[in-house]
Amino acid sequence: MKKFLSLLLSVCSLVMLLSVCAFADTAEREFTDSLGRTVLLPEKVEKIALSGPLTQIYVFPLCPELLVGFSTAFSEDAEKYIPDEYLKLPELGQLYGGKGTMNLEALLEADPDVVLDLGEAKDGMAEDLDRLTEQTGIPFIHINITVSTAPEAYRILGELIGDSDKAGQLADWCEKTFERVTEIMEKIDADGARKSVVYCLGPKGLNVLANGSFHAEIVSMVAENAAVVDTVVPHGDGNETDMEQLILWEPDVLIFQHNSVFDKIAGDETWEQLRAVREGEYYKIPCGPYGWISSPPAVQCYLGMLWLTDILYPEYVDYDLKAEVTDYYKLFYGFDMTDADYSELIG
Repeated sequence: MKKFLSLLLSVCSLVMLLSVCAFADTAEREFTDSLGRTVLLPEKVEKIALSGPLTQIYVFPLCPELLVGFSTAFSEDAEKYIPDEYLKLPELGQLYGGKGTMNLEALLEADPDVVLDLGEAKDGMAEDLDRLTEQTGIPFIHINITVSTAPEAYRILGELIGDSDKAGQLADWCEKTFERVTEIMEKIDADGARKSVVYCLGPKGLNVLANGSFHAEIVSMVAENAAVVDTVVPHGDGNETDMEQLILWEPDVLIFQHNSVFDKIAGDETWEQLRAVREGEYYKIPCGPYGWISSPPAVQCYLGMLWLTDILYPEYVDYDLKAEVTDYYKLFYGFDMTDADYSELIG
């Protein structure tokens, strides 16, 4: 973030020129974001830049035609779900986080009407975004969102871009799914049938998304997160642990990130110390174009709700997982899911 602001100052004169060009003779309206900041937007938003990968996951299904670029490029495996015309958009980088900084030159060249940031508010964010807005002439907006508040956030985004119909469809799907899983979990908890789960990730599978982590929202929603630690790390790489601690937690089920050690566990004497492994109660989280449980925690995690609930409590589930997954990919990506596609995703 500091590098980004420093670079902004070095090209201030260019920015001011672009700002004048961008806003000349344009009707404007006020928009108040989740930080309480009121910013001026064009009457009709036609070009959007994204602050990071989490924002990208939420916004792409709503208005891909308005995007001037991506925060991060799609992997080759993920590209099958993205229409070809969008894969040619430039990579602009991300505003926050430790994986690089936003490409200032590319952002200014793209000349968006607004830069969107979705997620949790960070300390000093209001001041950061005010400064960026002033220096670039481009409105920077933050909208608070968690997996559970996605329906509300989509309706706010619909107001921002002037497309309440598509935003309403996405919001309704999320709302219906959340309510369905919540009702199932109420029955499970009434029966005392909630299972314990540990989410393993990292190259050795010995990092965990601990209880209380922002990234473990879905696990905590549909299971008892057995990974209880003294200090929960804030990032998505999870807390480091060891096999001895996993044995002490002794979860009913293990779930593994798609790029972790899942394929090496069968027959491994170390992992077979765990009852879940011995009994075959371990699973690889589906991924396409993003991981269904986290990576990062965004709207694709609604698929994770359905998938994990189906795995843990099949006797309680009243939906057809394949039908729900097929509907999601059609609505959010315009992708027609085949039987082969589904089998590849579920593994």
